[in-house]
Amino acid sequence: MTAPVPNRRSGRWIERWDPEDEGFWNTTGERIARRNLWFSVLSEHIGFSVWTLWSVLVLFMGPEYGLTPADKFLLTSLVTLVGAVVRVPYTFAVAVFGGRNWTVVSASLLLVPAVAAFVVMEPGTSFSTFLLVGLLTGIGGGNFASSMTNINAFFPLRKKGWALGLNAGGGNIGVPVIQLVALSVIGASGGPRVLLGIYIPLIVVAAVLAALFMDNLATVKNDTGAAKDAAKDAHTWIMAFLYTGTFGSFIGYSFAFGQVLTNQFGRTPLQAAYLTFVGPLLGSLVRPVGGRLADRYGGARITLWNYVGMAAATAVLVAAGMAKSLPLFVSVFVVLFMLSGLGNGSTFKMIPGIFQAKALAKGLEGEAAVAHGRRLSGAAMGLIGAVGALGGVGINLAFRQSFLAYGSGTGAFVAFLGFYAVCFVVTWAVYLRRPTGQVPATEAASESKAQLSYAEV
Repeated sequence: MTAPVPNRRSGRWIERWDPEDEGFWNTTGERIARRNLWFSVLSEHIGFSVWTLWSVLVLFMGPEYGLTPADKFLLTSLVTLVGAVVRVPYTFAVAVFGGRNWTVVSASLLLVPAVAAFVVMEPGTSFSTFLLVGLLTGIGGGNFASSMTNINAFFPLRKKGWALGLNAGGGNIGVPVIQLVALSVIGASGGPRVLLGIYIPLIVVAAVLAALFMDNLATVKNDTGAAKDAAKDAHTWIMAFLYTGTFGSFIGYSFAFGQVLTNQFGRTPLQAAYLTFVGPLLGSLVRPVGGRLADRYGGARITLWNYVGMAAATAVLVAAGMAKSLPLFVSVFVVLFMLSGLGNGSTFKMIPGIFQAKALAKGLEGEAAVAHGRRLSGAAMGLIGAVGALGGVGINLAFRQSFLAYGSGTGAFVAFLGFYAVCFVVTWAVYLRRPTGQVPATEAASESKAQLSYAEV
């Protein structure tokens, strides 16, 4: 049994960390990992709230702001884009600065867009200014990548589905929470600056608590080779594609749901706010469930059937939109949110499982296999998270084009339906179809074949 050994460096560094050792895990490791998990969730939660800030601010922006529906969709698309792009450097910042140190920095950086939005949020501000501040707000999306990379290093493989699902779900829930707070502010006849005035001190609280209670792992080294190796691996990009279908849907719909209700169904901002928070809330809450189910039954199986559900729900949304049935539309949209959250949990559980299987296929065993899998999966998560978030950009641009061309979001939903069908086929073909005569990746002895190996993940 090993114990965590603090380094002499300042800043709460732990020199030795071995979560796969059950004795170490049961005596001290689990307690430390859970403490870091909870404060990571808090910081990521605030990050998500800031990132999705403009999904609710646009509801405050009436005719006096002079913005068209297309302008608002473009604004939210750019915010989503920046959040996706910054996930890549945020992933590797953990290895450069330490998980605890970077959590403090990344939480503190959220003050910049929050204060900027507080200053400019009034009629008469130019659209270009709103775009610039929206771009700053996008940095909140990066907190997810660094948080997931950090927590991935704290937990053993057998616990990763639950831990990563809880970490991500707790962050994702920042989306409905800020929508609920906005609902309260609108209901009390408050303005957008009241909403921002609530979140600015919360950002400070998150940064201070991270500084006081989180730790850095010295075992998470700055390894640029891991980034290169992950980028060269086909599974990284296959999983990025699949994560686009789940998380891209979640974040894209979170930004767009309120605008669809106001533009397609004529709801007022207050009426839309009463409805928009339900889907992201339930989608966030079920993300750990997706991870837990993946731990038990395999992430690929859960992901496969989840895409069947997402496609079916989208088909019903097309019908509800054409029939102009608001109750059916909202209820099924909530189901689609829940399925996207479930799929978020199952796809992220697949990532460490895939790289662990590939380590075993290379002939590695024991701690060497675990270290290899952890090294590549941590690096891959940033790339996968970034590409997945780009799906949110695509969803908002699809809605923008659909409203410009047809005056409704129906055309966009038809495109999404086709995309989910492709995701189903890819999941089955790569991770669940076992070609004749081929054994699982955990038993394979060679990776020299061009065709990707079957992986039970």
